[in-house]
Amino acid sequence: MPHATQHADDLSVAGAELDSALRGGPFHVALRAAIAARGLPLQRVQHHLSRYGVKVGVTSLSYWQQGARRPQRPESLRAVRALEEILQLPEESLIRLLAEDDDRSAAERPAARSYRSFLAASDVLGQLLGELDSPPDAGLHTLGHHERIDIGARRELRGLESHHIVRAHREGVDRFLAVHHGDPGCAPEHMTVHALENCRTGRVRSHHDTGVLVAELLLDARLRAGDTFLFRYAVEDGTGGVSREYVRGFGAPGGQYALQVRFDGNALPLRCHRFAQHSPAAPRSGRRDLSLTGLHHSVHLVEPRVRSGVVGIGWEWE
Repeated sequence: MPHATQHADDLSVAGAELDSALRGGPFHVALRAAIAARGLPLQRVQHHLSRYGVKVGVTSLSYWQQGARRPQRPESLRAVRALEEILQLPEESLIRLLAEDDDRSAAERPAARSYRSFLAASDVLGQLLGELDSPPDAGLHTLGHHERIDIGARRELRGLESHHIVRAHREGVDRFLAVHHGDPGCAPEHMTVHALENCRTGRVRSHHDTGVLVAELLLDARLRAGDTFLFRYAVEDGTGGVSREYVRGFGAPGGQYALQVRFDGNALPLRCHRFAQHSPAAPRSGRRDLSLTGLHHSVHLVEPRVRSGVVGIGWEWE
């Protein structure tokens, strides 16, 4: 049965190419290999996508697998996640390659934190939270969170002030663990945490290589389930190099989040923009330019209800 043998050999080669592409990318090579390994014409791929409620043209699919275009819009990223299921690929395997491609293309632009740096910081954060005996459920739900970031005259992240409105959903909650991820080159061991209102500073842990700082804030009340509470704290930083963005990650849905970035009058950026990511492994989306106010030299974003993922503001210097 020579034809059957040849077909099996072809499938074996296609499978090996797919495994290699999923490990090393880039995205368009992995997508092309996955489609070839499943033996699906693009018209069939488009049909399967439509069953997921995602509309993508055959031409776009062709461009994606050739590397002529990249999926970037929210609808396109939904299509990539659907393709992972349709093509029987591991979850976030294609999304991860998109993010890694972005990291490589942004090598000259140190503004964006790489996916690899997020992973390293996430591992360290888990260790630091463990040192502070943090339970998986902190017992607090965020109703509102307003952060103000100050960029200094040296273009450094001078510090931040954070205002939280929370509600306890279990008995006896009396602390909150604040997380700050400094800019590349920072020294978290030289940062200072200030309790500003309705809390006191407890234990502080940091990790130099990743720039992660975790501070225990002891609330001025022991909360009962259903109680609401407001508190403010600040982190004095100023230890890193030139700052180009600020991001805030959310592990679970929550209430309103507002981020304000204020610039020193002697160090104003050329332009600013907001962005979002569904996860640290996902490429950035939702980019929108922001206008700098004339009086206070600031930009801001407001998310009425946050979802798990990342939101942030980036800026470019002259």
